[in-house]
Amino acid sequence: MNLSDLRKQIDELDAELVKLMAKRLEVSDQIGKVKEETNSPVQDLSRESEVLNRVQSLARSLGLDPQDIESLYQEILFISKKQQRFTVAFQGAAGAYSEETALKIFGPNTLALPYEQLDGAFEAVEKGMARFAVVPVENSLEGSISRTYDLLFDSNLMVAAEHELRVSHCLIANPETTLEGVKTIYSHPQALGQCQSFLKHLRAELIPAYDTAGSVKMIKEKHLLDGAAIASERAAVIYNMKVLEREIEDNINNYTRFFVLAKQDSAPSGNDKTSVVFAVKHEAGALYDFIKELASRKINMTKLESRPTRLKPWEYNFYLDIEGHRQDENIKQALAKAEDHVIFMKVLGSYPKMKKRI
Repeated sequence: MNLSDLRKQIDELDAELVKLMAKRLEVSDQIGKVKEETNSPVQDLSRESEVLNRVQSLARSLGLDPQDIESLYQEILFISKKQQRFTVAFQGAAGAYSEETALKIFGPNTLALPYEQLDGAFEAVEKGMARFAVVPVENSLEGSISRTYDLLFDSNLMVAAEHELRVSHCLIANPETTLEGVKTIYSHPQALGQCQSFLKHLRAELIPAYDTAGSVKMIKEKHLLDGAAIASERAAVIYNMKVLEREIEDNINNYTRFFVLAKQDSAPSGNDKTSVVFAVKHEAGALYDFIKELASRKINMTKLESRPTRLKPWEYNFYLDIEGHRQDENIKQALAKAEDHVIFMKVLGSYPKMKKRI
């Protein structure tokens, strides 16, 4: 058999592979519709793991490198998820970090719906206008997003996934503006706080705004030639604006943690976290007794934070993250026993734990 014949075989095999991929995407599209109808979990990591383990095993039986096949299937799974178009609400304008996170989680086909306030993103899911909402919950430098926690307390939505985004800020302006000509800088208060070292040398007026990308949109629409905004480079591209300076954040370890909210949380994946809000009784050792129920069952606590109840001065709710799923037996036992020490308790959701950064 000559080279031409072998290449012909390759061409025929490629044609078959493309046809099979088209069929796989067609089934993926059907899966997306079923998920929408049945409100299935946002992520099924156990199913993805099952697929990868199966193709790796098949690769070994055929004498192929299982790591190569896994890499290939990671791409196939990503393409398949792109086929399952989701509607996702977020706070901010196009180009916001929340929108960027939504696209990373759900793929570029995602229909991302912007809302000026966080309340709107919550309501979009509650009223069925969006299936999910992506909301920031805490920043590694500036701490928790208070409004998100307040809304989580009041809402019936549940945390279905978490995601971390590396935040890199740019100073963005109209194409005619120079760095020396900037007199006012607009952005979300947390973004302004994350760039203090850079900003103090500019001697410009800092004006808080509801959103990073929205600030870029505003200075473009008003054609503010002495104004600039702090936002992502993607926002500059979307609004056809100029980046005056890149990576202006004080610390490169600037990450924002986001929650994906839905009407139900995620099924157990074997590597999960659970978020809870509770208030303990006003008696000595009540918080200790609550935490002891976790410690005695070797349940790792990854976060504990108090926030005002907003009902009475100097009374607090506690927000807790623990490792494990609410359906795990030890978690169920711990939370059931912990009820003896609380005024109230609400499970905000269980969801797959993000992989650690390398």
